[in-house]
Amino acid sequence: MKAVLCKEWGQPESLVIEEVPNRQPKAGEVLVEVHAAGVNFPDTLIIQKKYQFQPALPFVPGGEVAGIVKAIGPAVTCCDVGDRVIGSFGWGGFATEAIVEDSRIVPMPDDMDFVTASAYVLAYGTSLHALQDRARLAAGETLLVLGASGGTGIAAIEIGKAMGARVIAAASSAERLEFCRSHGADAGIDYRHDDLRERVKTLTDGRGVDVVYDPVGGPYTEPAFRSLAWNGRHLVVGFAAGEIPRLPLNLPLLKGAAVVGVFWGNFLRQSREAAHNHMAALMALHRSGKVRPPITRTFPLEEAGAALRLMMDRRSMGKIVIVPQAG
Repeated sequence: MKAVLCKEWGQPESLVIEEVPNRQPKAGEVLVEVHAAGVNFPDTLIIQKKYQFQPALPFVPGGEVAGIVKAIGPAVTCCDVGDRVIGSFGWGGFATEAIVEDSRIVPMPDDMDFVTASAYVLAYGTSLHALQDRARLAAGETLLVLGASGGTGIAAIEIGKAMGARVIAAASSAERLEFCRSHGADAGIDYRHDDLRERVKTLTDGRGVDVVYDPVGGPYTEPAFRSLAWNGRHLVVGFAAGEIPRLPLNLPLLKGAAVVGVFWGNFLRQSREAAHNHMAALMALHRSGKVRPPITRTFPLEEAGAALRLMMDRRSMGKIVIVPQAG
């Protein structure tokens, strides 16, 4: 099979495309013929050895795929050969075939194409877990989404709207904010020109927001936290800005506010029943028509490095997908 390989820690340009031996699934594993692989920000961190979990070199990046089951290992009951499925894992997806644990396999809805499917589960699963399970976002509350034009940001906007919240999007350009509005954002804040706290005050009549969805970190976390209303919840989703911020602990005290960690992958590992229920809710959300995974670019497998570079440099909006079977 053909695969993208990370043989040394570093930049996307160091990745290589090679023929590697075909693999066969072991007990509890599924072999998927990959038709599409979503690109996510953690992929850019893993190849640089900056992620909290790291594989041994060499390895295949990519944590989200959609395709057709080619073979199943012993005791696998989640799917059969020929089924269309979505699979998620830490790495292994940027290839023509991938091995996925049976617990991380989800049947593809009949009305979903491979490209959309490969860009759905991680971003929307993370955002659903964050807003529903961790923040307990309620209808009528106000949600501030940082990094709102990215894949998880758009997912948070759409899910927040589906839950009945008012959504304020924060992004780095007018073009990006318009993209956010096209996916349901009620108002926008431009990092380049607006003072985040003052703009939130204006948009909320001085009250502040109930929930902050923060996949960015860096210099935006503290002003966003200071913009919370009483009893607010700040969701720590990631650190796309590259800096893990330090938050003065007197702020949660003064606001009666909570700093809430969001680790979707670990949540799924805690309970198979909880993971099953969560995936069922995720697919029901798609069937409702209230979410539209924002695919903005596709790349062939040979250009996986260029796709990762685009994301690493924050020059992308929405979701990027690699199509291994193209050509």
